[in-house]
Amino acid sequence: MSTERLIYLPLGGAGEIGMNAYVYGYGKPGKERLILVDLGVAFPDMDSTPGVDLIMPDMTWLKERANRLEGIFITHAHEDHIGAVAHMYSHLKVPIYARAFTANIARRKMKEHGHPEEAVQTVSAWPEVVKLGPFTIGVVPMAHSIPESGGMVIDTPAGRILHSGDFKTDPTPIVGEAFDPDLWASLGKDGVQALMCDSTNVFSLNPGRSEVDVGPEITKLVGAAKGMVVATTFASNVARVKTLAEAGERAGRSIVLLGRAMQRMVDAAFETGVLKSFPNLVSPEEASQMPRENLMLLVTGSQGERRAASAQLARGKYRGLQIKEGDLFLFSSKTIPGNEKGVISIINQFSEKGVDVVDDSSGIYHVSGHANRPDLETLHDLVKPKMLIPMHGEHRHLREHAQLAISKGMASAVVVNGMMMDLTGDTPVVADYVDTGRTYLDGTVKIGAMDGVVRDRIRMALNGHIVVTVILDEDDAPLGEPWCDVKGVAETGRSKGGLVEALEKDLDQFLKRANKKTLRDDDKLEEGLRRVARQTSQNEIGKKPEVTVVVSRMR
Repeated sequence: MSTERLIYLPLGGAGEIGMNAYVYGYGKPGKERLILVDLGVAFPDMDSTPGVDLIMPDMTWLKERANRLEGIFITHAHEDHIGAVAHMYSHLKVPIYARAFTANIARRKMKEHGHPEEAVQTVSAWPEVVKLGPFTIGVVPMAHSIPESGGMVIDTPAGRILHSGDFKTDPTPIVGEAFDPDLWASLGKDGVQALMCDSTNVFSLNPGRSEVDVGPEITKLVGAAKGMVVATTFASNVARVKTLAEAGERAGRSIVLLGRAMQRMVDAAFETGVLKSFPNLVSPEEASQMPRENLMLLVTGSQGERRAASAQLARGKYRGLQIKEGDLFLFSSKTIPGNEKGVISIINQFSEKGVDVVDDSSGIYHVSGHANRPDLETLHDLVKPKMLIPMHGEHRHLREHAQLAISKGMASAVVVNGMMMDLTGDTPVVADYVDTGRTYLDGTVKIGAMDGVVRDRIRMALNGHIVVTVILDEDDAPLGEPWCDVKGVAETGRSKGGLVEALEKDLDQFLKRANKKTLRDDDKLEEGLRRVARQTSQNEIGKKPEVTVVVSRMR
């Protein structure tokens, strides 16, 4: 009996949507050779991660085993799959493999961070393969909402793994490859040990629509518009950007791209041959001299991002262009859960300007890039895996997908971040549990989720902050009264006097009552002053702010 095993360990993306990072390993327990599929980010929000720039998976487990890591494979260039590659490269330092379009985006990220672009290696689509240690890996074309998305074939001594990546069963995606059922059936004909499958739309009961269905509806909308037309979509959805631009061109409008992300994606698509043609573009400067009814702007910011072009147009001008009453703004996108507040804010700002806003509540101006439940079942039936492991979804998605698989006779399990699964046998078995978490990019530094930085920031945001300063002389006696500086708290409390005055009075009384032992001990003194400040604040304003105590001693 073999003592080697095949393992699967999600470090991100399982039990959440975003921040994908999936480890596969084969070998003796504890000595497996490893590969990583995807290394993405999630985006912060002001409620739970104020001030944070990006959220990445905690890669501590993999960093400690970097000498066993053979390489990183990126399925496609969405930020939740590629966004952390350059941030984590210095810790892992292994080759990064991707198809041409994705590799182009990855190299741009590596260059921005001062890493060698040659670390990113371009691979062709299946049947070309890369052999690393015990693995033979190929990238299989998949239709998605970004060019050259790929599923993964991972052949191991314990059998074939198919990793779907993000996909939809779209026969006419406009840009990029169509879903090929014959190809996927051929991948399963000799047996598949396990299928790791996208679960995002498992609750959507109708078959997904094709990208080609969107074009005619957008063309009608743009053709009927009287003023300037502005449209936003995901910058990475090159097919949709092209559809929008062509609709504007057919309506006799000049097309303007606004937003670096959108321009970067279009440039990468041309550089790698994904895009063969695109309507002629005019610059923002040229557009500012043209009649408004002859313009169509394609802008970033479909998710309400504050610094993107959509939000800046909602607040005023962007690159010399301004949206006005009678213009049309189209959201050719779905709002990702959690982003509703930012999107609604932009819609309201446009409404106040008299702009007509069209979103996708009708379902005709956007199609999802993820397979709905019937499409998932199509892939299941084509591949016929021995076991199915749901991925890329919140817990409810994974559980529903696992139940669907079991109802169809496949072994399955709900596997969330940190669960190491042994896939060697006929059913998935938990082999170990690994500590996982999050790493925050905060400005220019990376911090752990448990470091307390964000926790303290949230506490200050919720309750305010008090700085208490005291000075003691050479004999450890208070030199004058303590004084306070406050931020983010009400100035007047229940006593109708100033909060600062009440704080300083109670703190002074504490100092006068304190014994010599307390006055000589910084820790005890700080603890006492902090307790008094918080209690006085509670009595005065009903809150206990964060308190920083500064003790200065004359020596």
